Amino acid sequence: METKTKRSAGRPKPQTKAVEETVIETPVMETPPKASTKKNNIIRRKQDPNKATEYEVISGGGIVFMLPQKGVTIYDKEKDTVREIRYCPNEPSIYIDEQSDNAMRKTVAFRDGKIFVPKEKPNLKAFLEAHPANKSNGGSVFREIDKRKESMLELEKEFLVNDAISIVRDRDINDLLAISMYFGISINAPVSEIRYNLLRIAKSKPSEFMQSLDSPQVSCRSSVKQAADYQILKIKKDGVYWFDSNKLIVSVPVGQDSIDTMVRFCLTEKGASTLDLIEERLSKLS
Repeated sequence: METKTKRSAGRPKPQTKAVEETVIETPVMETPPKASTKKNNIIRRKQDPNKATEYEVISGGGIVFMLPQKGVTIYDKEKDTVREIRYCPNEPSIYIDEQSDNAMRKTVAFRDGKIFVPKEKPNLKAFLEAHPANKSNGGSVFREIDKRKESMLELEKEFLVNDAISIVRDRDINDLLAISMYFGISINAPVSEIRYNLLRIAKSKPSEFMQSLDSPQVSCRSSVKQAADYQILKIKKDGVYWFDSNKLIVSVPVGQDSIDTMVRFCLTEKGASTLDLIEERLSKLS
């Protein structure tokens, strides 16, 4: 039998494939930043419910002012009658007909023009609130000082002034010319001078200035004045005429301003066509 021959030493061994090692990379998840746990501090305001009511003499008063109490009467709506009032510290009512026989009237004195009424004296407050000399009742002697109301009004006024100033600063000059003419400011002056004059008005008359922005009278007055400057209209004391034909548009009553009369006429239904014609002619000017 044939024996298996041995492989010669020089014969190369069969090659085997190398096993490639696959490395799977695990994605790294970024940890989201933690939400801030810091909370806004809550600041609590404490208002004094027992704050005294303050009144002041409107004009004068001197060092000490005694409020009249003798023969002071008011109209009682509930009973539909006139009743006499007075301040008695130990009486719950300010009406004389409801006070006891031993009621003692006490002087109500303003010192240095002011009087402070604490919460513990509701009868004194009721007396001052009902007194006919109180401004809230049509009087002219004293009034309540409402600091909260006064501060709100002052705050609104300041905001209004700031809004008016912003408009003078930011708006195109062409948008401000009609307002300038309404307030009697020359539009032929340099732009800086026009804005300066408007700024003075915005500070001194903020409410009137803001109202003029969307006022049809402002636009109409501007058109009428320009029409007079460019010889479209002829403004006379007795009336307003077309310049070219000398035809009367509207008569001016004695003692009234011609431009004011023309503006009022143009803003009526009858004068609307006249205003349209004026604006049409102005638009054709080079």
